[in-house]
Amino acid sequence: DADTELESSPRLYSRLIDFPFLFLAGDITQKGYEKKRSKLIGAYLPQPPGVDQALPQERRTPVTPSSSSRYHRRRSSGSRDERYRSDVHTEAVQAALAKHKERKMAVPMPSKRRSLVVQTSMDAYTPPDTSSGSEDEGSVQGDSQGTPTSSQGSINMEHWISQAIHGSTTSTTSSSSTQSGGSGAAHRLADVMAQTHIENHSAPPDVTTYTSEHSIQVERPQGSTARVAPKYGNAELMETGDGVPVSSRVSAKIQQLVNTLKRPKRPPLREFFVDDFEELLEVQQPDPNQPKPEGAQMLAMRGEQLGVVTNWPPSLEAALQRWGTISPKAPCLTTMDTNGKPLYILTYGKLWTRSMKVAYNILHKLGTKQEPMVRPGDRVTLVFPNNDPAAFMVAFYGCLLAEVVPVPIEVPLTRKDAGSQQIGFLLGSCGVTVALTSDACHKGLPKSPTGEIPQFKGWPKLLWFVTESKHLSKPPRDWFPHIKDANNDTAYIEYKTCKDGSVLGVTVTRIALLTHCQALTQACGYTEAETIVNVLDFKKDVGLWHGILTSVMNMMHVISIPYSLMKVNPLSWIQKVCQYKAKVACVKSRDMHWALVAHRDQRDINLSSLRMLIVADGANPWSISSCDAFLNVFQSKGLRQEVICPCASSPEALTVAIRRPTDDSNQPPGRGVLSMHGLTYGVIRVDSEEKLSVLTVQDVGLVMPGAIMCSVKPDGIPQLCKTDEIGELCVCAIATGTSYYGLSGMTKNTFEVFPMTSSGGPITEYPFIRTGLLGFIGPGGLVFVIGKMDGLMVVSGRRHNADDIVATALAVEPMKFVYRGRIAVFSVSVLHDERIVIVAEQRPDSTEEDSFQWMSRVLQAIDSIHQVGVYCLALVPANTLPKTPLGGIHLSETKQLFLEGSLHPCNVLMCPHTCVTNLPKPRQKQPEIGPASVMVGNLVSGKRIAQASGRDLGQIEDNDQARKFLFLSEVLQWRAQTTPDHVLYTLLNCRGTIANSLTCVQLHKRAEKIAVMLMERGHLQDGDHVALVYPPGKEQLFASCLELPCEPLTKLVQAVFSIFICFLYPVTDLKTRRSWGMSRLRGLVDHFNGFAVVFQMSHAATSAFCRSIKLQCELYPSREVAICLDPYCGLGFVLWCLCSVYSGHQSILIPPSELETNPALWLLAVSQYKVRDTFCSYSVMELCTKGLGSQTESLKARGLDLSRVRTCVVVAEERPRIALTQSFSKLFKDLGLHPRAVSTSLGCRVNLAICLQGTSGPDPTTVYVDMRALRHDRVRLVERGSPHSLPLMESGKILPGVRIIIANPETKGPLGDSHLGEIWVHSTHNASGYFTIYGDESLQSDHFNSRLSFGDTQTIWARTGYLGFLRRTELTDANGERHDALYVVGALDEAMELRGMRYHPIDIETSVIRAHKSITECAVFTWTNLLVVVVELDGSEQEALDLVPLVTNVVLEEHYLIVGVVVVVDIGVIPINSRGEKQRMHLRDGFLADQLDPIYVAYNM
Repeated sequence: DADTELESSPRLYSRLIDFPFLFLAGDITQKGYEKKRSKLIGAYLPQPPGVDQALPQERRTPVTPSSSSRYHRRRSSGSRDERYRSDVHTEAVQAALAKHKERKMAVPMPSKRRSLVVQTSMDAYTPPDTSSGSEDEGSVQGDSQGTPTSSQGSINMEHWISQAIHGSTTSTTSSSSTQSGGSGAAHRLADVMAQTHIENHSAPPDVTTYTSEHSIQVERPQGSTARVAPKYGNAELMETGDGVPVSSRVSAKIQQLVNTLKRPKRPPLREFFVDDFEELLEVQQPDPNQPKPEGAQMLAMRGEQLGVVTNWPPSLEAALQRWGTISPKAPCLTTMDTNGKPLYILTYGKLWTRSMKVAYNILHKLGTKQEPMVRPGDRVTLVFPNNDPAAFMVAFYGCLLAEVVPVPIEVPLTRKDAGSQQIGFLLGSCGVTVALTSDACHKGLPKSPTGEIPQFKGWPKLLWFVTESKHLSKPPRDWFPHIKDANNDTAYIEYKTCKDGSVLGVTVTRIALLTHCQALTQACGYTEAETIVNVLDFKKDVGLWHGILTSVMNMMHVISIPYSLMKVNPLSWIQKVCQYKAKVACVKSRDMHWALVAHRDQRDINLSSLRMLIVADGANPWSISSCDAFLNVFQSKGLRQEVICPCASSPEALTVAIRRPTDDSNQPPGRGVLSMHGLTYGVIRVDSEEKLSVLTVQDVGLVMPGAIMCSVKPDGIPQLCKTDEIGELCVCAIATGTSYYGLSGMTKNTFEVFPMTSSGGPITEYPFIRTGLLGFIGPGGLVFVIGKMDGLMVVSGRRHNADDIVATALAVEPMKFVYRGRIAVFSVSVLHDERIVIVAEQRPDSTEEDSFQWMSRVLQAIDSIHQVGVYCLALVPANTLPKTPLGGIHLSETKQLFLEGSLHPCNVLMCPHTCVTNLPKPRQKQPEIGPASVMVGNLVSGKRIAQASGRDLGQIEDNDQARKFLFLSEVLQWRAQTTPDHVLYTLLNCRGTIANSLTCVQLHKRAEKIAVMLMERGHLQDGDHVALVYPPGKEQLFASCLELPCEPLTKLVQAVFSIFICFLYPVTDLKTRRSWGMSRLRGLVDHFNGFAVVFQMSHAATSAFCRSIKLQCELYPSREVAICLDPYCGLGFVLWCLCSVYSGHQSILIPPSELETNPALWLLAVSQYKVRDTFCSYSVMELCTKGLGSQTESLKARGLDLSRVRTCVVVAEERPRIALTQSFSKLFKDLGLHPRAVSTSLGCRVNLAICLQGTSGPDPTTVYVDMRALRHDRVRLVERGSPHSLPLMESGKILPGVRIIIANPETKGPLGDSHLGEIWVHSTHNASGYFTIYGDESLQSDHFNSRLSFGDTQTIWARTGYLGFLRRTELTDANGERHDALYVVGALDEAMELRGMRYHPIDIETSVIRAHKSITECAVFTWTNLLVVVVELDGSEQEALDLVPLVTNVVLEEHYLIVGVVVVVDIGVIPINSRGEKQRMHLRDGFLADQLDPIYVAYNM
C-alpha cells in the first residue's frame, strides 16, 4: 500500500520541544544544536534585512498557505513512515538506547574501498546541497565536543585517523557516537593502534564459544605516537597471536571484533543439535520461566442477528436496476481531479445504462456469434487506474449483469513490475483471455514498436477491451440482462499477495457479496442517499466493499479521492467531508496522519457532520497513535470521539470486525497495554505504560452481524485458545470468501477449518475461515488484533511481529535517517530457524558514519525492546527497493532480491554471532584409545588393517636395459651411443608447430658442454648445489640432465647434487599471469606451512622412480607422451626432464603459458600426434574447460579427435577435483574423449608420486562420504545425492614399489579399512630428507623416518601429511588380487580446527562459490579462531555487499560455522601457484598486512 509516499515534517512547536532532548541524549553537538535551531526557526520567521547568507536558499522562501510547493518541501524532508508513529514507543526506544550508552559497544566498522563509498552515495540521485554542509555537521577543528562527519558522502580515512590521533584526547570519550555504540573516534583509533597485543600467545582466544570474561576495551596508550599505516609497502608491523608480523590496521579491527564477541551474551540457550550422523536432531528446550496461558478455554463469540429489512434487494444487480430506474438522477459517484475539483458525477441512471451496455458488448461483441469469447461464468480481468473509479464501477457492474466474473488487478506499468509475474500466474490459472480497461489506461500501457501491447512477463495472451461508451454498440431494445436472486455462483475474485509473493484469487459468491453488504449496512447504520468520502483503493478490500458495493445497495453518494490528489493535498479528504457534509469517511491511519501535518494551513474545518470515520487498517496495532493524535487535534473542530471506528478485514474473511458508531460519547473505546515479552510467547499480560517493551492496542469493535468468531492456535491442530492466549481469529459466516480459485488443497486449510475444544470435538458442524489476523476477544466481546500471520516471525520459538520491529527501528534517532520511512522487515530461514532481516532505504546525503551509527543503535534498540537479535541489517540507496503499485514496499520481492544477491545494498551489518544460538555442540575430544586397542578391535570385528601396495619392482621380469646403470647421465650416454638419432623431446610453440626437437645425441652433447663449463668456470666441487633458472624449454633439459654429474666428466660417481629450479618470466608477466605467475621459488621445492622447503632425492631413488613410472605407464621408445604442466617441482619435473631419458619415449612438451594465447594448443597436439597418454595440471584443465567451452563444434570441424587418448592424468598434490574433471570429460566427450580416461595422480613432499593411473587395472572409482562425519575424522559411506554427501574420487593406482598404510597421526597406530588417518608411504623412491641449513632434525626424522607405534614397528615410513583412507573394492587388479583404492581427503596443514572439528578449506570454498553467480574464486583461513572468507567478485563493485549475507548463510547452513570476516576482492587477488593450488597462507599474510586492497571487508558481529 501507499502508506509511505506522502511526506511532511511534524509541527514546528513539537520540533522545538524535542530539541533540548536531542541535546541531552547526546545526539547533537552544542554547535550543531545552535545551527540546527537557527535553521529550523529561520524557515518560519520573516527574514530581517542582511540575513545570514549561510542559510540555504530554499529555507528562506516565505511560506504561502496556498502554494502546493509546501507539500513538496515537506515530502522531500524524508520523514519516517507514520503508520508506526508512537510517541510512547519512541520514548521507550530512546530510554533503551540510553541504557546501552553505559556499556560501550565496540563494533568494528567495515572497510570499504573509496570508489565504492562515492559510487553508492552518488548513485542515481541528485546530490544533497553541500554548499552549506550537512545539516548535523559538527565542528571538525578539534572542538572537544565535535563528532567529525564527512559531508562529501565519502570517508577520508587518513583524515579521520589523523583527527583521531592529533585531536584532543577528550574527543575519544565525549564523542556521542561512540557512546551510542556507533563507530566514533575511539573505533577509528582501533584502525591505527599499533600497540595492541593478544595476551595469550600460546592459543588465541576462542571467540566461538561462550565465555564469561569481560571485554577488553581497546584504549590508546597515553603519549604514544602511532604512525598512519599506508595502504601498501612497509605497513607498520605488529606481533600478533601467531607471532606473524602484520599491519596493525586489519588485526586491530579483528582484535576489536574478538573483544566484542568475547563479551558475555545472554545465557546460552540449550538448543544444540545432537550430531549423530543418522539424523541431525535439534533439541529445542523451552525456557522454564516463559509465561504460559492460564485462562479458561475461550467461548466462540456470536455477532448480533443479521436483521431482515423488508426493502433489501434480492441481489446487488437488482438494487442497481431499482435505483437506476426509479432515481436515475441520484448521484452515485463523484470523481476528483488533481486540483480537488469534481471531475465527473456518475448518476445511478448512467451507471445502470452503461453497465448494461458493457454487459451486452462483453457477451455479444467479442468473438463470433457461434463462438463468443466470453460466456457467463467466465473470468475477465479489470485493469483500471486509481484515478478512474467511475470507469471501474461501470465495468464491474457490467460484469455482474453479464454474469461474468471480474478479477480486478493493478495497472502494469512496465513489463517487469515487482510481483507482475505472479499476477500473470493468477490470470492464467483463472483462464482469463479478456482484459477490460479504460481509454486513457489503454493508451498509457507500454507498447511495442508496432503499437501492440506486449505480453507481460508470465501473463496469458489477452484481448484488451476498452469499456468507454463511445466504443460500444448499443444493446437492442429487446435485450435485457438476466437479473436473478443472489446464489452460490462466483460474483468476483479479489487478488491477495501472500508472504512468499505468490498471488491467490479469493472467490466471493453472489450470496456472500449480498450478505456482506447487508452486514456492513447494519453494522454501520447506512441509510439511503448518505454521502461517503472514500480515500481507499476502490478495487479491493474496504474501499471496494464500502465505496463500490454497499454504497449501491443503499443508493449512497460516494466522493472518491484519488491517491494522486492526496499526494498534492493531504487535506483534500477533510475538505470534501466539510464541503459535502459527508456522514461517513473511509481512510487509513496514514491519511489521518497527513491531515494532521497539513491542517494548520486550513482555517474553517468542521467535522461535526461525520458520524463514522472508518479506519481501514485498524488491524495494524500501530494505527492507534494516529487515531489518538487525530482526535486530539480535531476534537476542537467538531470531531467526536465515538466517530472513529477502526475495522479489521482480510481478503479471505472480508470484514472481520468493525467498531460501531454509537451515540453515547461516555463509552470509551477499548484499549490494552500488553507486555511485548508476553506476546512473543503468545500470552496476554497487561502491563503498565511505564515499561519499555509494551504494545498499546485498540479494539476493532465487535464481531460482524450474523457471524461467529473464535481464536485458534496459529500452528498445528486448530484448537481453541484460552482467554489469555493470542491466536488466529477465525470466522464462520455467509459473508466471506469461499475458496482460493483453483487451489483445492490451500482452500481446505484456510476456508474449511473446524475449531476443536480441549476435549477434541469440533465446536460446530459449520466450517470456519482463517482470517490471517492474530489477536484475541477481550471483555465485552471487543475484538483486538495484534498483528498478521503474514508478518509473524518465529525466532527460537518466540513470535515477533514485523510491524513491531519496523516501529522500533523507525523510532531510533535520527528518525529522519530512513528515507521516507521506507523499511522492510522479514525473516529468512537459516540453519533450522528464522532469522530477522531489516532492509531500509537511507537518505541520499547520509555518510558512512551516519549509517553505521544508526545501524548499531537499531540493533541495540531491538535487542532491548524485543529481546531478539537482528541477523542482518542492510541499507540500500534511496528509491531502490521494489515498490507495490501504490508506492509501498514490495516485501516478498525485496526478500527475493536479498536471497538471490541482487539487492545491491550500500551498507550491511551481519550479526550471526549474536543470533545463531543453535549450532551443534562443539566436539569434545575423547581421550585417544591406544593403538594396540584399536588394532585388537579391528581384529575382533574382522576388519583388515588398511594397507596396500603396488606391484613388486623386484619380481617384474622385463628386459629393461636402463636398469644396468646407476645414473641417468649414464643412461643418456648409452642412448646417445645406441640410438643417436632417436627423438626424445619435441617442444611446441603457441601455434602448435615444433619450436625445437632433441635427439639422444644432441641432448648428450649439450649436457656435456654445460657440465664442462660448470666445472671450469664455476669451479664447482663435489656436492655443490646449482639453481636452474629457466623458462620451460630445452635449456632446462640440458641443465637438468647433466646437473647430475656423469662419470666420464667428473669421475665423481658418488656425488649427490640437490637441484633448485625456479623460472624467470619478464617481471611484468609475473603480475599479469595469475595461474603461472604466482608460483614461488620451487625446485624439488615445496611449501610447508607457507614456507618454501627443499627436499633431496638420491640418484638411486630417481632411477627407481623413473622405472616405476615406466612400468605403470608402459613407456618404451616407440611411445609418444604429451606433457602440459610446469616443470619446476615434483612429478612435473620428473616427467618433463628425466623420464624420457630413462624410458626412451618421445615427450611432446607444451609449456602451459602458451595456452593463455591458444587454449586449444594442448588438445590439438594430443589429437595431431595421436597421443595415447598425456599429463596436465589442474590449471591447464581449467583453462581448457573455460576457454573452449563454446568451441567444441568448431574444434570438431578442425578435425580434433581425442578418441585415442587412453590416459589423461592430472598431476596433483591434493584431493581430486571431481567437479573439474567431470566437466572436462563431459565437455570433450563429443570430441571422442572417453570419460574413463581422465584420472589424477597423488604426490607430496616425501614421495613425488604415490599413485598414478596406469594403462592396466580398473578405472578410478568414486565414493560418497558424509561431510559431517569427516569433521569428526570418521568415514561414513552414503548414497549419491544424500544430504551432506561429498564425492571422493580415487587418486589413481598405487605405483610399483610403493607400500601404503593408514596411521593415526597422533598415536601413530595403524588403522582399519575405511578409517580416516594419515597416509604413510614406504618406497624406494621416497625423498631422502629436507635440504636444511637449520638442522631441525626432529622434523626431518618425523617426516621421513617414522615407525608405527604398534604392529609392524620395523618398517621405516615417510609421512605424507595427507588425510585419507584405503578401501578394498570388489574390482580386480592386473595381478588378480582385489583392488585397494586410496582416497585423499586433504592436507593436515591446510585443515582448520574449529569448534573442535576438522574442516578442509576446499569444502567451505566449494559451498561459497556456489552461493552467488558473481563469486569466481574463494579461499578461507582462520585468524584468532575467526573464520575469514575471501571471495573474488566478477561484477561491479556495487554487488560486493550482496555477497556478505549469502556467504554467511551458506557456511552456516552447510558447515555449521559462523563466518567472522568476509573480504570481497578483485579477480586475481587470491594467489594460485602453477599447479592450480591456492596459496592460502600467502593470502592470509597479505590480508593481515593490509595488502589486498579489498573492495569491502565485513566484520560479522
